[in-house]
Amino acid sequence: MNNTLTVILGIVAILLPLVVGRLFWKRFDHYFGRNDEAYMDTLEYFLKKIGSTVLVAFVILWIGMSLVFNGSAS
Repeated sequence: MNNTLTVILGIVAILLPLVVGRLFWKRFDHYFGRNDEAYMDTLEYFLKKIGSTVLVAFVILWIGMSLVFNGSAS
C-alpha cells in the first residue's frame, strides 16, 4: 500500500473513534437513561456511560488500525 494512503487512512482510523465515541456519549442517555433523572445522576450510571463509550471507541480504533495496517507490511 502507498505510504501516503496508509498515513491518511491511519489518521481517519484514529479520528473516527473520537467522533463515534462523542455521538455514543450524547445518545447514551436516550438509549439507557430510562428517563429517570435520579438514576442518571448516580455514579453507577456515569461509570457505565464512561465504560461503554471507551469500549465502543476502542473497538472501532482496533478494527480501523487492523484494516489500515493489515496490508502495509509488504
